[in-house]
Amino acid sequence: MKVDLTVLAIPGFIGAMAAEYVWLRRHPAAPGERRAADYELKDTIASLTMGVGSLIAPYASRRLLDPLTPGVGRGAKALVAGAVVASLATTVLDVVRRRREDGSLPEAGVVRDEDRPGRAEKAGRLTGAMALAAVGATSLAAATTWSAITSGQRLFERGGRDLGGGAGALAVAILGWDAIYYWNHRLSHESRWLWAVHVVHHSSEHYNLSTALRQPVAEGVTMTVPYGLLAWLGVRPSLIEQARALNLIYQFWIHTEAVRSIGCLEKVLNTPSHHRVHHGSNSRYLDRNHGSILIVWDKLFGTFEAEREPVVYGLTSNIDSFDPVVIAGHEWRDMARDVARSTTWADRVGFVLRGPGWASERRAELTAA
Repeated sequence: MKVDLTVLAIPGFIGAMAAEYVWLRRHPAAPGERRAADYELKDTIASLTMGVGSLIAPYASRRLLDPLTPGVGRGAKALVAGAVVASLATTVLDVVRRRREDGSLPEAGVVRDEDRPGRAEKAGRLTGAMALAAVGATSLAAATTWSAITSGQRLFERGGRDLGGGAGALAVAILGWDAIYYWNHRLSHESRWLWAVHVVHHSSEHYNLSTALRQPVAEGVTMTVPYGLLAWLGVRPSLIEQARALNLIYQFWIHTEAVRSIGCLEKVLNTPSHHRVHHGSNSRYLDRNHGSILIVWDKLFGTFEAEREPVVYGLTSNIDSFDPVVIAGHEWRDMARDVARSTTWADRVGFVLRGPGWASERRAELTAA
């Protein structure tokens, strides 16, 4: 029977949060000062709810996505066919719209279809619905296919190597997971599709150990650098799972303001100071310090930023909600709306794959136009 180390660590998480809460009560903020480290009941409940959801989500998503996964379910071909049909329909509607916009003026007394009350609006809604179906089905088909061909067990069998189950193999798993995690975490800030999943973790305006448990619930519908690459190199899938758990457990303690510095180890390890920067919405802190256990990846690839000014936690545009449904779905909702309102494939694809910053700027441009 497989045992998830993160589940076994839950009593430790709860005990650490209780200790932090006591410490904060004994070191209160100045009168009238709002301190991000302090626990707020609604915020804490939201974070714990998302944490529980992240444990349940893999089982739920497996039941939902397996029927659509190539080689596993029978719905994969239907999903691809639906994506193709919706894409073709959207393209045809785009062509019709452009021809009408670029066409000559009608004869006197003739009312074009697009000039009839509500006709253009209905056509726009139909195009938007088709575009959304096309992008959604294509993304889902790509995600399930990628998951199937990069699974740890599959790549382990294809690699033909086995590093064994000793301490050396576990060290390779932990270091390898840490390196791949850096790139996936970085991509989660640079691609809106991945950001829609990861934004859950950044949605709190508080910063304490409960924030560490505010985890995503939709990781099953994305494409990332596969951790299965470690299996192809000979790391057993069971060790990869242990590395994942140890990685998450390490990240728990860095979500605190109670620890200001750990001295010379700040040069090598990811620490509360470094991770506070990562959670900052300050302009100089955006998209910095993506490391998990080690901070050396950020220093090596140019994304490191030291903590120099007070951190403002949360998003650049906060959602002002403690509702788990809003926390988990607000970026997906906004992305779907942007895709549906777009009139070109370049914008539709851009609103999904390009960065959140680009999406905000492009939305402003289209609104102004």
